[in-house]
Amino acid sequence: MKNSIEVINLSKSYGTKEAVKNINFKIAENEIIGLLGPNGCGKTTTIGMLLGLLKPTKGDVLINGMRIEENRINILKRINFISPYIELPKKLTVKQNLIVYGKLYNIKNIYSRIEYLANKLRLENLLNRITGELSSGQKNRVSLAKALINDPGVLLLDEPTASLDPEIGDFVRTFLEDYKKEKKISILLASHNMSEVTRLCSSILMMKDGVVIDEGKPKDLIKKHGRQNLEEVFLKLTRNNNEF
Repeated sequence: MKNSIEVINLSKSYGTKEAVKNINFKIAENEIIGLLGPNGCGKTTTIGMLLGLLKPTKGDVLINGMRIEENRINILKRINFISPYIELPKKLTVKQNLIVYGKLYNIKNIYSRIEYLANKLRLENLLNRITGELSSGQKNRVSLAKALINDPGVLLLDEPTASLDPEIGDFVRTFLEDYKKEKKISILLASHNMSEVTRLCSSILMMKDGVVIDEGKPKDLIKKHGRQNLEEVFLKLTRNNNEF
């Protein structure tokens, strides 16, 4: 079965407030789609529904062709995520954290998996360090290893390079590009880093007030809106509803 994400007429309401309104998109195998929007636009709610943490008011989420509401256990074995709002247990070593998460996913050969990820993400010298004592860049790479511990086919990334210095940020972006090609995974990337989105994403969804207000390839959106770069497009669309 090929990796994929498909969102069909997805909505989420809290009382009378519509946090997400009838959005549709599909992410194919070996593809990264960007999800952009200001704070409070519905990105985090959307990711929560993709993970099965939030129940949609209406619509469907299909992961690898399966409806998440009916196949949640099987789907969660093949999906993982990164969020800057979720920290790893600070008192455990890096290796202990990865073992815990590996056991949660019932990973066979967990130690060889940790060794593989440590090599890929430059974590060999950090495995026996206390997680709470690491720098933000080191913690970011450990969180990425945690998100890949189950060898997911679908990966949800919420600000994966936030607070990183340029060198580490570039390393993480290069790693994601290479890993996507190697594993042919489907990735949804929510980010405020416009250069990152332009580099990594084949297509972009622009959200505002729970609605997808525009979508397309980065270069096509820049041309369509007569701007110099994606950041200018983002500012135009999110500041004025009448301009798109």
